[in-house]
Amino acid sequence: MIRKNLPALADLIEAGRRIDHHVPWPRAVVAPKVWNLAVEQLASGRWSLLGLWGEPDKVHMALLDEALDIGVISLDCRGGRYPSVGQYHPPALRLERAAADLFALAPQGLPDTRRWLDHGQWGVSHPLAAQPGGPAAAASYRFLTAEGESLHQIAVGPVHAGIIEPGHFRFTAGGETVVRLEERLGFVHKGIEGLMAGAALDGAAKLAGRTSGDSTVAYSLAFARAVEAALGVAPPPRAIWLRALMAELERLANHLGDIGAICNDAAFAIMHAHCGVLRERVLRAADAAFGHRLMRDRIVPGGVTGDLNEAGGNAIRSLVTEIRQRFPRLVELYDNTASLQDRTVATGRLKVELARQYAAGGYVGRASGRDFDARRGPGYAPYDELAFDVPVLQEGDVNARVWIRVREVEQSLSLVEQILGRLPSGPTLVAVAADNAANGAADGTADAPREGMALVEGFRGDILVWLRIGEDGTIERCHLRDPSWFQWPLLEAAIEGNIVADFPICNKSFNCSYSGHDL
Repeated sequence: MIRKNLPALADLIEAGRRIDHHVPWPRAVVAPKVWNLAVEQLASGRWSLLGLWGEPDKVHMALLDEALDIGVISLDCRGGRYPSVGQYHPPALRLERAAADLFALAPQGLPDTRRWLDHGQWGVSHPLAAQPGGPAAAASYRFLTAEGESLHQIAVGPVHAGIIEPGHFRFTAGGETVVRLEERLGFVHKGIEGLMAGAALDGAAKLAGRTSGDSTVAYSLAFARAVEAALGVAPPPRAIWLRALMAELERLANHLGDIGAICNDAAFAIMHAHCGVLRERVLRAADAAFGHRLMRDRIVPGGVTGDLNEAGGNAIRSLVTEIRQRFPRLVELYDNTASLQDRTVATGRLKVELARQYAAGGYVGRASGRDFDARRGPGYAPYDELAFDVPVLQEGDVNARVWIRVREVEQSLSLVEQILGRLPSGPTLVAVAADNAANGAADGTADAPREGMALVEGFRGDILVWLRIGEDGTIERCHLRDPSWFQWPLLEAAIEGNIVADFPICNKSFNCSYSGHDL
């Protein structure tokens, strides 16, 4: 399948039919031959898959090449069929299964045709297809088999003992050693992409912010940037910097919570307690500064809905001072506790090659050598004016994923200080509809559908949003891709060869989103 001297991503885009108004990155409708050339690049490891999603009559694929150039290619699906990407590039498998469930698209050659999101409970099959079908039967799910002497299976979930979203984990083990883990997700499918269709921009922005609750800032930012790209809207400078401030506060809260929770799964509750206190401090500071602990619905297309006053700024400065005083001692406690290190070091290793193949984002990828951060490259404002490092380790174990979070906490504290020190004055919101009419009148496209895409760095990794705004100004189609799509399969690989009792700590070190994945 793999050939030498394959074309560049730009060549494939130029070989297709370019779609106007797809910004900031191009999209082209291509022939099956060109689609297959892109699949070869993915299979060779030269390119990365950023996303794959469907519509009733076509399939789209977002690609990242070695130069960090991004492009989208689309393929018309005659008869609902198209050449499978997943048969040559495994990261596409679950995305193709999801598109099959939602749009009745049939990838030819897909090695795994089991339903993924559709558990037979919707009352309708292929709900987003041009002609949805009748109810799908709730057939039993056929888990993959493993052969060997004295193997047994352990079924965990989908309902768990703690306050956690549902997901099923099927372990095959020999004694205490995990031979295979297989996940079944989709239990918290909310139909967000269906609800997006026909929604007004303000309603769609609220839906985007609820894709995964712990990443409401990141999703709101990605959606807003995609809308602004589609409509040619430039938010005010102060709004851009306030968005980054919220994003770093969200990153701080989640990393602090995760560090403590990982230690708690190793029965080291004191770290959990102290990190929980610091996380609560972040949430209270966010509430004081932006009127909501999670900063939900504060980022909208055109800017932000509120401003930062002096009291809010002081609350954040006090927060930074407190974390800088208390966090180093917690890091020292983690690093010098032998019983804790025994649980985290060399546990749940993710190979560098797998992290690269799956384009794993965030702490999962960076702990296994993948040096990628959407804030830096391809990059977006105001991070191009801010100084920060992207920590990268090679070990790929639970300990490495903890240390990536530790270093990112330190970087976020620095970024918060830089943002507060350089925050520009001025308005925080512009009218999106008015700008669209003005821009459209200038180029004769005021009533034409317009497309936009954004890639934003959330605390888990890169979040992709692609959308099309219809002639009436409502959302025609919106796809939201969580980093967990490419991280959940890697958890299955990382747990192999570990003991069953180490699964909770491995799972928490990944901390994939159920809700963001299940849409």
